[in-house]
Amino acid sequence: MPPVSTGPNPVTVGHTYRMPEPYLVGREKLREFAQAVGATHPACFEIAAARALGYPDVVAAPTFAAVVAQRVEALYLEDPAAGIDFSRVVHAEEAITQTRPIVAGDELAGELTVEAVVPRRGLTTVTTLVRLVDRDGRPVGEVRSTLAVRGDD
Repeated sequence: MPPVSTGPNPVTVGHTYRMPEPYLVGREKLREFAQAVGATHPACFEIAAARALGYPDVVAAPTFAAVVAQRVEALYLEDPAAGIDFSRVVHAEEAITQTRPIVAGDELAGELTVEAVVPRRGLTTVTTLVRLVDRDGRPVGEVRSTLAVRGDD
């Protein structure tokens, strides 16, 4: 008998996962990330430039939200109930929506909702939405990701 095919579990649609503790955004982490992604705005590197724009500290490049979102995405991907073999995952799409910029000193919490698990020819797409909020529960942004998970060979 052939092995039973496994893959992303559609039963997880609607499930939520929460970060166990807040992510503390560090100034140097933001600077390193900005440099890595080729950001050039002075507010990403210099406190004075960020303060001149009304921010309390250096400002994250917009895609930094994905760094925080990956913390909570990992909880879903590592959950045996999700049925995802990470060695079969390819990142298909990501959209980041900012409510406000992330700045050094933020304490961010994230909650992931599994929006869709759709089987297709030879793969399954999995769409998740991570909502990021600050320490006061105010929205900071959202990261919607779609993963393509290859089926069994």
